Amino acid sequence: MRTVPTSAESAPAPNPARVAGEPLVRFRGVQKTYDGVHLVVRQLDLDIQRGEFLTLLGPSGSGKTTTLMMLAGFESPTAGDIVLDGRPITRTPPHKRHFGMVFQNYALFPHLTVGQNVAYPLTVRKASKAEQAQRVERALEMVRLQGMAERFPAQLSGGQQQRVALARALVFEPQLVLMDEPLGALDKQLREHMQIELKELHRQLGVTFVYVTHDQGEALTMSDRVAVFNDGAIQQIDVVDRMYEAPANRFVAGFIGDSTVLHGTVRAADDERCGIVLTDGRVIAGVNVNDAPVGAQVQACIRPERIVLHTQAGGRSNLLQASVSGVIYFGDHLRLLCAIGEGQASATVKLPLSAPAVPQTGDSVWLEFPPDFTRVYR
Repeated sequence: MRTVPTSAESAPAPNPARVAGEPLVRFRGVQKTYDGVHLVVRQLDLDIQRGEFLTLLGPSGSGKTTTLMMLAGFESPTAGDIVLDGRPITRTPPHKRHFGMVFQNYALFPHLTVGQNVAYPLTVRKASKAEQAQRVERALEMVRLQGMAERFPAQLSGGQQQRVALARALVFEPQLVLMDEPLGALDKQLREHMQIELKELHRQLGVTFVYVTHDQGEALTMSDRVAVFNDGAIQQIDVVDRMYEAPANRFVAGFIGDSTVLHGTVRAADDERCGIVLTDGRVIAGVNVNDAPVGAQVQACIRPERIVLHTQAGGRSNLLQASVSGVIYFGDHLRLLCAIGEGQASATVKLPLSAPAVPQTGDSVWLEFPPDFTRVYR
């Protein structure tokens, strides 16, 4: 394993020979260990495209924040290289990478005004007073904080402080804006509002955003692409609709969104689909995601909104009879909990409030599992 030197190097100059369409950032074979034994990040190969909103998503300890800190320069890779615009930055110190950074706790200076906080990156870059004033005014306009330059952070709400931190990250026109759980301290309603604002700001500016969160809803709402981390490795990287509709493995299927999970054994398989026998002998079919062979123990996963509810079998295929064990009101939809049988967890069925007839607890129903949306994993 190659140890990366810690000595500083000059900031990379723009590469006039770079190929059009080349990713802005490339991780190549990047590893990180703190104790020399356990890898926090394993053999990471990742391309970050220019102008995209990329979210690094995963549970605590999955390696997503360490990846962001290595990109920012606050951590050094144990092995591998990080390349920006065709130039290596693996040993470039953070202050020479010229990235904007937004943290969960905002990291504002309490003794400085809003304007002074936003101007700070320009001050350390020795910009003139006139340039600072012009850029600060423009940055505060971008985050809709006009007229608040003379206030202090303690006089602002949490959402306003978050906007100040974002303005400070954008004021010097960085190539990249890195965000580490920036909305984590906000209440649910404000957090959802800020998600929409961040996405719209990204659309207007066209700056590359790299965002870390453990909140799957946040990732799906804002991102162009999502990289799902677990155990130090990317499990899947994809656009948000494919990430949700076509998880690559069991972990992604369980971590992104809600799913009904059925356990069984493969009894027949072809190139794309397979039939599985459930623990009670009933059979359903689905997409054979990981090429599970006959006899393999598998899980079949399907989203709550993809299960079709019927009150009668009606000659349909891929049906399972179930009993309604609960009806939950979610405000904008209903969810039915349905007992499928011994050895299986309850199935969750999502229904619109406008559903003509909602079964009640104890009713017998038929659940249709469309094969195209039923994904089978080894």
